[in-house]
Parts: sequence; C-alpha cells; structure tokens
Amino acid sequence: MYATTTMQNHLLKQVRRRELIRAGTTVEQMVRAIADMIVTGQMLPGEKLDEVSLAARFDVSRTPVREALRELGAMGLVDREPNRSAVVTNVTETYLHSMFEAMAELEAICARLSAERMTVDERRTLELEHKASMRLVHTGAEEEYAAYNTEFHTRLYRGAHNDHVFEMVAQTRARLAPFRRAQFRLPGRLAKSYEEHDRIVTAIMRADGAGAAQAAYCHVETVSDASAVFAAAGEPAASTLPPRGP
Repeated sequence: MYATTTMQNHLLKQVRRRELIRAGTTVEQMVRAIADMIVTGQMLPGEKLDEVSLAARFDVSRTPVREALRELGAMGLVDREPNRSAVVTNVTETYLHSMFEAMAELEAICARLSAERMTVDERRTLELEHKASMRLVHTGAEEEYAAYNTEFHTRLYRGAHNDHVFEMVAQTRARLAPFRRAQFRLPGRLAKSYEEHDRIVTAIMRADGAGAAQAAYCHVETVSDASAVFAAAGEPAASTLPPRGP
C-alpha cells in the first residue's frame, strides 16, 4: 500500500513538473508561471529563487531564467541583491492597495477619454467583443477570460488617444498583472467582472465620460478587494478606497 501511494505521488509530481515545463518554455511564460506561484502562495516571501534549480524545473538554460527574474523584480515580486540569490518579496496588502488606488485613477481617466474620443469603429469593436465574452463566462473559461480581460482594458487605454497616459497605465498594469489574473480563481468573479465591464461599455457607447470614469474606478476598486486575498499576511487591513463623486 505504501509503495503504491509513493509511486502515485511520484507520478503526480512528474506530471506537475511536465506541466510547468510546457508552461515555461519562454521568458514570458516563465514570468507568468512564477508570478502565479508567488501570488497564490506556492512560493512564500523570503523563499530563494536559485537560477540552477529554476532552469532545471523549467527545462531551460540559465539565461532566460535571469531575464525572467529581472522582469519579476521590475514587477516587485522578487528582490535581488548583487552576488545573492533572488528571493520572493513580501507584497503586503497596504502596498498592493496603493498600486490599485493609482490604477483606479488611471483607468478612470482612460474610460472618460475613451467615451469622449473613441472612433465609431473602436466603440463598435469594444461592444461586440464585450458581448462575445459572455460565452467565456458561461463556460467558466478562466484563462481565456483573463486573456480577454487584458485585451478589453487595452482597448480602453488605446481609446483614450493619449500616449503618455497609455505608458503610465500600462506600466502600472504590468505590476498588478499577476494579482488581476488571480482574481478569476475566486467563485463568481467572471460573472461580476462581465457586469462591471458592461457598465463601462454602456457609458462609453453613450459618450458619457463621467459615467465611464465612475464605472471604471468602481471596477478597479472591486478588483482590488478581490485581489487582496492574495496579498501577504501579517499586515493590517488597508482602508477602503474613498468614494468617487459623479
């Protein structure tokens, strides 16, 4: 019985390892895989990220591992000092809240400008793709919806037609990407996200800048609350984002 259980555990580990390798054959995929493990607690704050071990884990050379660690460092998930191994950082709820607070303001600006500046074709595409995403909600396709969600918000950033704002919001989104992606693991989050998107789209189609800004701000505020469950423990709960006027 013991031998059978041991063999099953061994096979399970092998399957998981192969899944990680398939998911981590490029720098981008490695960054995503490691970020997801950090955000969901599979890798804990203070844990060392050894290049040799990671290269073996993902079946790649050390060069892409170094690049992946550099990008994770830029995202604030990994800390790396000269001549030392990289370690998982302690992303506190307070710090996560501060990033989401900035993101809410930036997305509100993008939504308002999109309502005012989007072309007819941009509005039509936004609406059609939003409606098509309901299929992903019905089927519970978390990964596909997460990918669509990135495209949806990118359309808002592009629709603002302001290059400087786009750069700022894209940079902030990159820091928050693992947490925004993790939210879709929470029960019922896909449907709620769709409803929040619907309010943004409706306001933009009506050229209602103030309404679009309010809907986008509230959307990111909700995402912040949903993502907070993945922040490191041991930090006092962050205060609720202040209400935004109409």
